[in-house]
Amino acid sequence: MEEKWRFKGNEELSQASAVTVRGVLNMVMENLSGDDPRPVIPLGHGDPSAFPSFRTTTLAEDAVCAAIRSAKFNGYGSTVGIPSARRAVADYLSKDLPYKLSPDDVFMTIGCTQALEAIVTVLNRPNANILLPRPGFPYYEARTGFSHFEARHFDLLPEKDWEVDLDAVESLSDENTVAMVIINPGNPCGNVFKYEHLKKVAETARKLGILVIADEVYDHLTFGSSPFVPMGVFGSIVPVVTVGSISKRWIVPGWRLGWLVTNDPHGILIKQGVVASIMGFLNISSDPATFTQGAVEQIFENTPSDFFDKIVNTLRESAEICYDRVQEIPCLTCPSKPEGSMFVMVKLNLSILDDIKDDLDFCRKLAKEESVVVLPGDAVGLKNWLRVTFAIEPSSLDDGLRRIKSFYQRHAKKQ
Repeated sequence: MEEKWRFKGNEELSQASAVTVRGVLNMVMENLSGDDPRPVIPLGHGDPSAFPSFRTTTLAEDAVCAAIRSAKFNGYGSTVGIPSARRAVADYLSKDLPYKLSPDDVFMTIGCTQALEAIVTVLNRPNANILLPRPGFPYYEARTGFSHFEARHFDLLPEKDWEVDLDAVESLSDENTVAMVIINPGNPCGNVFKYEHLKKVAETARKLGILVIADEVYDHLTFGSSPFVPMGVFGSIVPVVTVGSISKRWIVPGWRLGWLVTNDPHGILIKQGVVASIMGFLNISSDPATFTQGAVEQIFENTPSDFFDKIVNTLRESAEICYDRVQEIPCLTCPSKPEGSMFVMVKLNLSILDDIKDDLDFCRKLAKEESVVVLPGDAVGLKNWLRVTFAIEPSSLDDGLRRIKSFYQRHAKKQ
């Protein structure tokens, strides 16, 4: 007689994880050939920490070691973050704002992903919807989908350097819309929003009565004509929840130290119960390691400016290589030169390719034939585009793009 068990796995978790960057990249990497003697070129990831040009500063490493050896950070911390870490983040972000943040505005999280999870969970309620950018970072879709939180997508406009389609934001919004998300500097587009455009975003959100979630995990990683402007600058126009971390600017994603910050001089988020709900979420979840929190004050204070200059200059050089090499590949089009973050979106012209069905097929065959891993654009919301990472050694990037050119030449339709 067959036994009957009353439990089983949650299928929605598998469905949610399938649309993450990791899930899609794992699917692409299954096609890598073990017979290829060449090194795999990873142009689909967002973690350059393995490459010598992107080694974090020894000052940050020393700060973590000192925090551990002090024996002051071996116990549990507060669920909202230890006081020195909250104060350090408030001071760090306040340098770019027209007002000063309080430590009470800062909530420490396990990387930026927990901050995203927190604010999505806090804002979700029956019938609510949230406006997400397309293309965007698919963790938002995974998290909202799993939470049965309706996501509506507004386009970023490639012909306008990936600016937000604000008319679409207004037309998508209704009485159940609670927030919109912007990612600046842009993942996956490599764009950097200008001050005037961000102000229009703030004014639009205020008009609609929604808050802005500003994903600024790539803050200050800019190398074009547009400087980084934090959305919190416009906190007096509309409440802004900023999420960020030390992961990208310090090249330490594995340290898992992030934050959720309320930029809200008028106290609207407190009045609306959002702050209390953030605290409630953190009270029933895990908090980041206390020794990384204990190190963050020294990391902020002691990191020399030449470390940041080196990282930005390396990204600038790699972005130039990426943009120039893409121009040499007829099946790829880059609508605008990347100015920030670590990525660029390129459009795939399938009409001049043989035996390539779509962007996923392109990436699978590219991995198999050239040992180059690229993220299909469908994973970030744009079918038949590609997201290319340029945050690797410039020589490896150059090699990878030359292999993509060889792949094109082999699959180009015969004239």
